[in-house]
Amino acid sequence: MKLFLSTDFEGTSGIVAWEQIIEGNAEYEQGRRLLTDEVNAVINGALEGGAREFVVNDSHHYMRNLHPQDLAGLATLITGKHKPLYMMEGLDSSFAGVCFVSYHGSIGAERAILSHTYNPGAIWEVRLNGEIVGESGINALVAAHHGVPIIFVSGDAVTAQEAEIIAPNAEKVIVKQSIGRFAAVNLHPTVACDMLREGARKAAQKLAQGSVHLPQFKRPVELEMTFLVDDMAEMATWVRGVERVSARTVKIVSDNLLDLYRIFVTIVTLTRSLVDR
Repeated sequence: MKLFLSTDFEGTSGIVAWEQIIEGNAEYEQGRRLLTDEVNAVINGALEGGAREFVVNDSHHYMRNLHPQDLAGLATLITGKHKPLYMMEGLDSSFAGVCFVSYHGSIGAERAILSHTYNPGAIWEVRLNGEIVGESGINALVAAHHGVPIIFVSGDAVTAQEAEIIAPNAEKVIVKQSIGRFAAVNLHPTVACDMLREGARKAAQKLAQGSVHLPQFKRPVELEMTFLVDDMAEMATWVRGVERVSARTVKIVSDNLLDLYRIFVTIVTLTRSLVDR
């Protein structure tokens, strides 16, 4: 059983501020330790549940938050920025399951710690077939394309709720309750890691029993992106297949889920150049 872990950062217990998760800040090393412990708890739990091979894609910011020598399970680490498949780089049909570790709620979600959807300086909202989605829903496009079920999701309560749309049978571990965008009630890291380990063990066992299912999308899939300013929508139309539907909103429609995700990532990358600084 080979598992793919896409790891973010904001959903880690104890994390409530950008300063904790961005390199160069005094609090970053503490945040990195908290994240690493949670990732290892998931790996160790999955090992107990029968998994034997792990690929971890460090998916936050500059994407070099995890140190390879610190990972449990002799996990392979994908690290570094400008990956073609971004948060889902490395996933293919050889994997048995996907784990979303330390994920967070979508931009605009009510009481969601450090909420955003890929780029908080550009994206105001993303919808798939009319439903508001966060990063878990967008990333599920790649999992569905390769036929790999999402078996585990961790973060705050909003993260778990949003994951219900694309992975209702996945194990969901809530390690903190968001009070607002910059405050949360955090479980003690030891308690959080114990819960993550147990949740990952159950997820691997459910996978072995065949009781988790692929993300389902009615096709063709329509992906809508609404930006903070109209210039970003205009720039998005430079990509073939992107249609502008209002001043700040564009849409892409496709039967090919991987192509849809690739176009989304391209637009995210393009519009970074227009973010006010």
